[in-house]
Amino acid sequence: MNILITGCNGQLGSELRLMEPSFGHHTFFNTDVGELDITDQAAVDDFVATHQIDGIVNCAAFTAVDLSESEREKCTTLNTIAPAYLAAAIDKRGGWMIQISTDYVFNGKSHRPYVEDDTPSPDSVYGSTKLAAELGVTKFCRRAMVIRTAWLYSSFGKNFVKTMLRLGQEKSSLGVVFDQVGTPTYARDLASAIMTIIEQGVQPGIFHYTNEGVTSWYDFTKAIHRIAGITTCDVRPLHTSEYPTAATRPLYSILDKTKIKQAYGLEIPYWEDSLRQCLSILLQQ
Repeated sequence: MNILITGCNGQLGSELRLMEPSFGHHTFFNTDVGELDITDQAAVDDFVATHQIDGIVNCAAFTAVDLSESEREKCTTLNTIAPAYLAAAIDKRGGWMIQISTDYVFNGKSHRPYVEDDTPSPDSVYGSTKLAAELGVTKFCRRAMVIRTAWLYSSFGKNFVKTMLRLGQEKSSLGVVFDQVGTPTYARDLASAIMTIIEQGVQPGIFHYTNEGVTSWYDFTKAIHRIAGITTCDVRPLHTSEYPTAATRPLYSILDKTKIKQAYGLEIPYWEDSLRQCLSILLQQ
């Protein structure tokens, strides 16, 4: 297949690129804004037709959650309008699309893991634009799969793990919220799952994927420092109210992964085991 990867320089796109040599029977077209502006509908149509694209993995997004509140138009263009262009273009070729979405489509007021058909209720511009993208891609592409994930990190790009590693080495004390819980997700594990899905066949619909287990941002930070051998930084638990942000964060972000595990026979790693893998790469760097 000819497969288009958008946002190829981000965390997930970079991890997918690392895996591509193992899937040499496919041809991958890795693009970022320099190679393809996905907010330009004519450019998208032309690229998909010219390169005879069979499938798209859309990793491109406006992910600055707080900035989204003041940059609503820019966020909407990249997160909602562009995915619809991709979906419409690939549908003309009878192809499939994988759209990456987020736990932010939920308001975080649940007390049990969210399943795919729970009613979304986003509390932020970012969450609203990503929910609109889900609706758009499933409307315009008959073979669209949406994968919601959460708390994504990698050895590539900017993310929480790299920030806490740096702050732990620079500061003697640090405050981190303890009343927001979810599951850290290593982008390499998600990339591996996406490759499995492509090989087995993309099933239309909404699926959830994170690593296994549950933690808080505070406990996540403690684990990062413990595994990295950082002992000079005192990490203190904060209430969300003590750390105000422009965008409202969901307090409870746990996604139920039963559907994707059953559909594809996936064995999903525990979050702390994957964190150790990523930190071993970061510490070598």
